[in-house]
Amino acid sequence: MTSAAALVQWRCLPFEGLSITELYAVLQLRSAVFVVEQTCVFQDTDGLDPACHHLLGQDASGQLMAYARLVPQGLAFAEVSVGRVVTAPAGRGRALGHALMSQACTALNNLWGSQPIRIGAQAHLQNFYGQHGFTTDSAEYMEDGIAHVEMLRPVQHQGDTP
Repeated sequence: MTSAAALVQWRCLPFEGLSITELYAVLQLRSAVFVVEQTCVFQDTDGLDPACHHLLGQDASGQLMAYARLVPQGLAFAEVSVGRVVTAPAGRGRALGHALMSQACTALNNLWGSQPIRIGAQAHLQNFYGQHGFTTDSAEYMEDGIAHVEMLRPVQHQGDTP
C-alpha cells in the first residue's frame, strides 16, 4: 500500500505567492479542523499570515491534504516557528502528518537557516512532535480552550536525527 505522504506534492510559498483558490483551500481546511472539528471558536485569521510562508501538501488532483504555516523569528516567538499544522481528514492515518512536519522543518531551515524551532503544540500531541526532535519547554497552558505546551527543537546538524 502506498502511503498518502508519497502521493503528495509539497510547495512552500510566501503569502503573495498563494493563488486565491489556494488561499481559500488553506482557510477552509484550517476552519474545518480547528474551528468545526475541534469545536474551538477562535480568530484563525490573526494577521500573521501575510508575514509567513505557507507549506501546502497537495494530491495529484490539487486537493489540499496538509498544511503548515512557517513563521519567521520574532513574529509569534523569538525563534522561527511552525504553526497551524493540519492534515485533511482524508489524509489521516497514513503518516502524512509526519511528512508534513519533516517538510516544515526542512523548509524553515532552507528559508532562514539552521536554528532552533519553537512551537505552541496541543498538549496531547507532545509525543507526535517529540518524534521530530521537539521537547517540551513550558508548563501546560490553556489557549482557546485547549491545553497547549511550548516545545523547542534545537538546531539540527547534518547527520542528526530525526
